[in-house]
Amino acid sequence: MNKVSVVVYGADIVCASCVNAPTARNTYDWLQPLLKRKYPDTQFEFTYIDIEKDTENLTDHDQQYIERIQEDELFYPLVTMNDEYVSDGYVQLRDITQFMERH
Repeated sequence: MNKVSVVVYGADIVCASCVNAPTARNTYDWLQPLLKRKYPDTQFEFTYIDIEKDTENLTDHDQQYIERIQEDELFYPLVTMNDEYVSDGYVQLRDITQFMERH
């Protein structure tokens, strides 16, 4: 069985340049049933990291993504799968499925 770790980084406030995009929490909630339904043979582990609140006990990897979001290099919600960047800002299903097909 394949195992995929999905991490969504975000905040309660919608990112300024992502007007009309779903919130990070909505993206997180949308991804779970969607991925489980689309890839039933894959075991997913979902994590939501609030970039403003969940700042303790993070890996260096998580910390680097948060810094890049805070420096406006990347937007939130930001999705990583198995620690690989997949999509940020207005998260699109196409980016997620392309990652799954490559792995």
